[in-house]
Amino acid sequence: MSVSRKGVRFLKILKAQVITRLILIAVCIPFLLPFFWMLSTALKTLPQTVAYPPVLIPNPIVWDNFREAVLTIPFFTYFKNTSIYVGFSILGTIISCPLVAYGLSIVRWPGRDSLLILILATMMIPFPVTMIPLFVLFSKLGWINSYKPLIIPTFFGTPFFIFLLRQFFMTIPPSLSDAARIDGASELTIFTRVILPLCKPALGVVALFQFLGSWNNFLGPLIYLMEESKYPLSLGLQDYRSTHTVQWNLFMAASTLVVIPTVVIFFLTQRRIIEGIHLTGIKE
Repeated sequence: MSVSRKGVRFLKILKAQVITRLILIAVCIPFLLPFFWMLSTALKTLPQTVAYPPVLIPNPIVWDNFREAVLTIPFFTYFKNTSIYVGFSILGTIISCPLVAYGLSIVRWPGRDSLLILILATMMIPFPVTMIPLFVLFSKLGWINSYKPLIIPTFFGTPFFIFLLRQFFMTIPPSLSDAARIDGASELTIFTRVILPLCKPALGVVALFQFLGSWNNFLGPLIYLMEESKYPLSLGLQDYRSTHTVQWNLFMAASTLVVIPTVVIFFLTQRRIIEGIHLTGIKE
């Protein structure tokens, strides 16, 4: 009887898991269709991209579209601009946000929580409200048509990342920093020698989110950049599509190359993302 009961229980669990996975697959299909169509179009010949009925599976598969795409579109110029923008924005975020989060979590001082509420309140202000004032400000500073309006603000902290790191810092036992103070360590020493080594998962999440935000940023470069030679990939491909006769197979090949880094990085770091976000929600 016990064997049969275990078998029935195993079948129930297996059935539940199979049903759950089938539901998840069904939900994922609509989200995967645009990626499938982009990759399919990237591998088609030009006549197949406009054929009716649509050709789902390209025949023949034209891998040479990727080579022609990076030669036809100034892809490497856009990629260089994007790399510089993304690299410095991540650097600014990693430098500024942990410092502010440390001051709002580990260091005790009057008005700390009130300042945190004020910082979080800025997240409720829509970007269109500040878009024109920021443009006027950066214009008077002479920063228009450069990456300064996109990079320099990251060195002053991002409210969401500050909150994320602050929540993580709150999970660190205060006894660690108190012991370091008793030993005569300064706040900067405590921050660099005690706190930072413990917050690598959270810093990884922040760096990844900043990478995705900067890599996919379209509106910011559209507002502040005027010369095509300074465009990042997100804006450069759109500008090329609007000013040239588009060969959709080459355009989709270039779009695929733009998407691949974000997909690869996500799959390589998804465990750390989940771990970092999970730890920021735990408070002892």
